[in-house]
Amino acid sequence: MASTYLNLSSTAGELQAMKVIKTDISGVLIIEPKVFGDSRGYFLESYSQQRYEEAGISGNFIQDNLSFSCRGVLRGLHFQNPNAQGKLVSAPMGEVFDVAVDIRLGSPTFGKWVGVHLSRENNRQLWIPPGLAHGFVVLSETALFSYKCTEYYTPQNEHCILWDDPDIGIEWPLAEGIKLSTKDQAGIKLADIDHLHLKRYSN
Repeated sequence: MASTYLNLSSTAGELQAMKVIKTDISGVLIIEPKVFGDSRGYFLESYSQQRYEEAGISGNFIQDNLSFSCRGVLRGLHFQNPNAQGKLVSAPMGEVFDVAVDIRLGSPTFGKWVGVHLSRENNRQLWIPPGLAHGFVVLSETALFSYKCTEYYTPQNEHCILWDDPDIGIEWPLAEGIKLSTKDQAGIKLADIDHLHLKRYSN
């Protein structure tokens, strides 16, 4: 993974920075915001449109979601098309293992996945461009999970890929104790998804 630091002057004149880490999947980025902390606590900038656009995260965020889950809960692998959502995700409380799967037709990394630990301790965010499938599993006793989305959720356009699709081969950190919703239990293999439901890759 390659990383860069993006620097901008704040309105207060103080230089701030965030670390941008490119992953093996085109467009998927790990963001490490600069944290300012002392004995009183800490402060970080969780989003700035100008700064994030310069990092390659484009599109207007129009819906924010927050989920609360206990250890072992696995949500995914979800995607939406049409109205494919770009997602900027983080775990402001607890720890999760977050996964993005490239399911864009024509992508050189089609069927590949990237997994990142997101937690209150590391303050990392993951940017998942439109057209990818997404899921996470909770590793701590409980966790809050935050999503900023570029499109509204439209359940009639949502699809679900099996979390343990052997053709994808995600190495989930929890070997047992996985808790799935009825919807996620009914997910299907990527190979069985109608290509009409998949977004085409563009670089």
